[in-house]
Amino acid sequence: MTSITHHTIRANGIRQHYLEAGSGPPVVLLHGFPETSYAWRYQIPPLSRHYRVIAPDLRGYGETDKPASGYDKRTMAQDLVALLDALGIDRIALVGHDRGARVATRFAKDHPGRLDRLVVMDNVPTRIVARSMNAQIARAYWFFLFHLVPDLPEALIAGREDIWLRHFFSDWCFNPHAISGADFDAYVAAYKAPGAVRGAMADYRANQEDTAQDLVDADVKISCPVLSLWGADFGAVGKTFDMAAVWAEMASDLRTAAIARCGHLPHEEQPEEVNQLLLDFLAGWEK
Repeated sequence: MTSITHHTIRANGIRQHYLEAGSGPPVVLLHGFPETSYAWRYQIPPLSRHYRVIAPDLRGYGETDKPASGYDKRTMAQDLVALLDALGIDRIALVGHDRGARVATRFAKDHPGRLDRLVVMDNVPTRIVARSMNAQIARAYWFFLFHLVPDLPEALIAGREDIWLRHFFSDWCFNPHAISGADFDAYVAAYKAPGAVRGAMADYRANQEDTAQDLVDADVKISCPVLSLWGADFGAVGKTFDMAAVWAEMASDLRTAAIARCGHLPHEEQPEEVNQLLLDFLAGWEK
């Protein structure tokens, strides 16, 4: 049975919560929206047989602090740098989903010497979403726009976190019941915590700053090996964008995989296939 331990540490000026299991070369898992580090419950056991697995709650999410500022991806990547420094870890393999993939991409560009390989899951980079914006994209990415409105989302969601989250988990998964029961309840509890909805909104409200950062080094490709995988059946990503072309623009050493019968949450919807892809891609990673 896998022993997963919870830790908190003060790094980059905030109290960060992270899960840890296993030993060996470090592999860091960064969750997306609308999740927390709980999202990696299917990946931590198999990965921790070979690696030291660390799964933080991002700034604004889960049990990590939710300050008023610092949600641009450069600062959130620096959160990870500070966490690694505090743990005495120099170089990692990094896996990011959705918002976590945005942090991971910025980490890859800002701190290439600390990254051996990178996995990005079901993510279209923010600047490419912005560049592609039209009526069809706006419809698929309506939440990008809604979450930008000051204060109103928090007011409308308060006390209705279950309705808000149920929409995303049902609409974004190939099987609308994929996240249910105790798993769904765990996410509802996380987002009912004081400041949790505001923290998630702040992450999205940094989109303009994130895009500006990304445009500065848009012509710089990620040099380490990259695996991009996505759900073949998610309308906002795999069905709207040519994901192989999107990530060929981002990375020079690229592998891609589309996961069948899968929406936005490959790691939760099709964990066995994702786990095998991760283990195959991580093979050979030695610190």
